[in-house]
Amino acid sequence: MMRRFRHWALAVLAALVPSLAYAQVEVPFFFPVAVGGPVTKIIDGMAADFEKENPGIKVKPIYTGTYQDSITKALTAVKSGEPPVTSILLSTDMYTLIDEDAVVPFDDLVKTDDDRAWLKSFYPAFMENSQTGGKTWGIPFQRSTIVLYYNKELFREAGLDPNRPPQTWKEQVEYAQKLTKRDASGKVTQWGMQIPSSGFPYWLFQALAIQAGTNLMNATGTQTYYDRPEVIEGLQYWVDLVRKHKVHPEGIVEWGTTPKDFFEKKVAMMWTTTGNLTNVRNNAKFDFGVAMLPAGKQRGSPTGGGNFYLFKKSTPAQREAAFKFIKWATTPARAAQWGIDTGYVAVRADAWDTPAMKQYVAGFPAAAVARDQLPYAKAELSTHDNQRVTKALNDGLQAALTGTKTPEAAMKDAQREAERLLRSFQR
Repeated sequence: MMRRFRHWALAVLAALVPSLAYAQVEVPFFFPVAVGGPVTKIIDGMAADFEKENPGIKVKPIYTGTYQDSITKALTAVKSGEPPVTSILLSTDMYTLIDEDAVVPFDDLVKTDDDRAWLKSFYPAFMENSQTGGKTWGIPFQRSTIVLYYNKELFREAGLDPNRPPQTWKEQVEYAQKLTKRDASGKVTQWGMQIPSSGFPYWLFQALAIQAGTNLMNATGTQTYYDRPEVIEGLQYWVDLVRKHKVHPEGIVEWGTTPKDFFEKKVAMMWTTTGNLTNVRNNAKFDFGVAMLPAGKQRGSPTGGGNFYLFKKSTPAQREAAFKFIKWATTPARAAQWGIDTGYVAVRADAWDTPAMKQYVAGFPAAAVARDQLPYAKAELSTHDNQRVTKALNDGLQAALTGTKTPEAAMKDAQREAERLLRSFQR
C-alpha cells in the first residue's frame, strides 16, 4: 500500500515538474519612466493582474528613466549579458536594436489565427515604425501624435471663437498675434504659441516638414531629406513665428516646462504630445481645447512613443511568456484603459468600440482628436545610427532657432552630416 502511494506521489510530482519549471519563468521588463508617480502604479497593477491570471509567469517591471536612459540601459544590459526579456523603447529605436543584434522579430511567435488577427489589429500608421524588411520588430503600446492645445478663455478674451481652433499655418499666425500680450514697456506677458525645441525638437519639427509636403527620411532608414525645399520651408515658418511675427518665445523652449507655461497662462496655444492629455486635463484650471495641428500644404504629424520589443538573449520560455504578456496588455479593453489613464492613443481601432472608451469620449471628446489625426500621420524619424542622425537635425534646428545659422544653411549642414553617418548602410 505504502509502495503504491509512493509511486502515485512520484507520478504526481513528475506531472508537476513542467509547471513548476514554468513557475520560474521571470520576465524582466524595462519601462521608460522615473520611479514613482501614477504611471508606475498603473504598470505595477497590470503586472499583478497578469500574474493572477498567469501564475506561471512573473513580470518584473524595472523603471529606467527617460526613453534616452532606457535605450542606453537596455543596450548596456545586452553587452553585459543580462538584458531584459521585453522593454518599452521608442518605436524609432527599431533600427538601432536590429543593428546591435539585440532583439528578435515577433513573427516566429505568431502561430495561430488569433495571433495573426491580433497583429493586424494595430493602426497602420503605428506599424510604419514597427516593421521593416517584411518582419515585425515592435508592438505599439505607448503611442502618440502631436496635437494643438489651446486656452478657450484666452481665445474669448482675444475675440476668437473658442470652438474654432486655427486650421492653417496662416490662421495659426493670425490667432497667435491676437493672443500675444505685451505690457506698457513692450515686454511679453503672454505668448500666442509655443513649440518646444528641447527634448524632442526633431519630432515637433517633423510635423512642420510633413505639413510643408515631405517626410524627413525614406522607409528603409538609409536616407534623410533634411535639405529638401519643403523641410527648409517648415523651419523658416518656425523661425518666422519667433523673429518676424514675434508670437513665440526666442531661443530654446523647454519640452518639460511648456505644459506648465500653458497652465500658468504664459502661453495660449502649445504643440505637444497627446500623451500630455491627462496631465492637461488634471492641471488646467480653465476651459481648454484640443485640435489637430494646422495644415500647411497638408495636415500632418509624425507618430511617436514606445513599442514593446523582445530581446534576443532570453530563453524560448521567457519569450513565450513575454509574448503572452504583450498580447494580454494590448487587448482592446486594456489598450482602451491605458489610453484613458494616460492620454496616449489607444493603438487599435477596436479599443475605441469598447464601452469604457465610448463613455470616456462621450464625456471628453478631446480624447479622440489624436485618433482622428492618424489618417494624416506619418512614420516618425527613424534611421540606422538613429541617435547621431537625429542629433545632426536637432543641432541644425537649434542653430536656426537661436539665429546662428539660416534655416537653409542649418538644414544643408544637417543633411551633409546625416549622409556621412548613413553612407555605410546604403547598399
